Amino acid sequence: MIPMVDLKAELELLKEPIFNALKEVLESGEYILGSKGKELEKQIASYVGATYGIGVGNGTDALHLALRALDIGPGDEVITTPFTFFATAEVIAQVGATPVFVDIEKETYNIDPLKIEEKITGNTKAIIVVHLYGQSTKMKEILKVAKEFNLKVVEDACQAIGTECDGKRVGTIGDIGCFSFFPSKNLGAYGDAGMVVTNDKSLYEKVSTLRNHGSQIKYIHSTIGVNSRLDEFQAAILLIKLKYLDIFLHKRKEIAKKYTLELNSLVKTPPIIENREHTFHQYCIELDERDQLATFLQKNDISSAIYYPIPLHLQEAFKYLNYHKGDFPIAEIAATKILALPIYPTMTFEKQDKIISIIKKFIEKKDQK
Repeated sequence: MIPMVDLKAELELLKEPIFNALKEVLESGEYILGSKGKELEKQIASYVGATYGIGVGNGTDALHLALRALDIGPGDEVITTPFTFFATAEVIAQVGATPVFVDIEKETYNIDPLKIEEKITGNTKAIIVVHLYGQSTKMKEILKVAKEFNLKVVEDACQAIGTECDGKRVGTIGDIGCFSFFPSKNLGAYGDAGMVVTNDKSLYEKVSTLRNHGSQIKYIHSTIGVNSRLDEFQAAILLIKLKYLDIFLHKRKEIAKKYTLELNSLVKTPPIIENREHTFHQYCIELDERDQLATFLQKNDISSAIYYPIPLHLQEAFKYLNYHKGDFPIAEIAATKILALPIYPTMTFEKQDKIISIIKKFIEKKDQK
C-alpha cells in the first residue's frame, strides 16, 4: 500500500541522530522548558525570519494563544476561511469571539481578499489567514485591508513552514504566526508540538506567559493561562529534522512538478503562482469523479485523502452561526471535488509512476463510458 505519508521511511534516514538526541534528553533529566526547547525557538524564529519564537503544545494552542495575546474575546469578530481544518475557527469560538467566514479563491483554495471588506463590522478585530496545503495566500492584499480597518492579522501557517510570499517566509508577514509540528506536517514531531512566532516583543511576552499557566516566574501568576509547553523530546527531534527541512521541501516540489506535468491535462492541478510559493504539504487535484477515483486508487493499493469534506460553515458545531448551504459556493464545490494524493520526501519515482499510471487508467475508463 502506498501511504499518504511514510514516517517510517523518514525515520530510517534520520534514526541515528534522532536516537542520539533523545538519549541526550533522557540523560539530561531536563524535560520541560529546557535547553532544547529554547534552541528550537531560536532556530525556528531564525529560519522563518522572525524575532521571537515560542514553543507550545500544538498548532491549535498556537492559534488559541495568538488570539489571547491579541486580547480577542467575547463580542469580537474574527474573519477567516470556511475551507480549512476545524481548529482555525474553533479557537475563535474558544476565546468567546465569533467566527465570520469569507469564501475562497477558486484556484488556490485560500481566502479571497476581495470578499473580506464586505464582512467587516465595528466588532471585527482580526483576520486569520490560512496558507492552505503549503500555498501562501495573498498577503499583500490582506495587509492592505487590515491596515485600512485597523485589524490584526494572524497567520495560520500550520501547513506551510518554509513557504514564501513576496520574498518573506509566511508566519512573519502578519502580526503573529502559528505553526504545527503534527507528525505528518512538512516539519513533524513524533507527537504534538507547535510554535508561535512574532516580531512584536509585547506579543512574545504575552504568549510566553499564557503558555505556562500565566507565569514567567515560578509560582507567580500574572494572568489566567494554560499548560501548553513544547517538551524537550519533541524539541530534540525537531532540531534534527529542521536541518533537513529545505532538502525535504525541495523533494516535495520535485514530486509535485512531476504530478503536474503528467496530470494537468486530465484534472485540475495546484497552480504555481509568481511570488506565492507552494511547499506542498498536500498535493490536491480536483475532479468531478473524486469519490470514484479515491475508490479506484484504494483498490490498487494507493492511499488518498479528502481535505476537507465539509466546509466549516456547514459543520454542526457552528450551526449557531446560522450559515446555510450555498453561502460560500466555491468552498462547497471544492469540498466535493478535491482529492489529496500521496506526497512525502522519501517517495520513490517508481511509486509515483504507479500512482500516475492508475489515475490515467481511471480517466481513460471514464472517458470511454
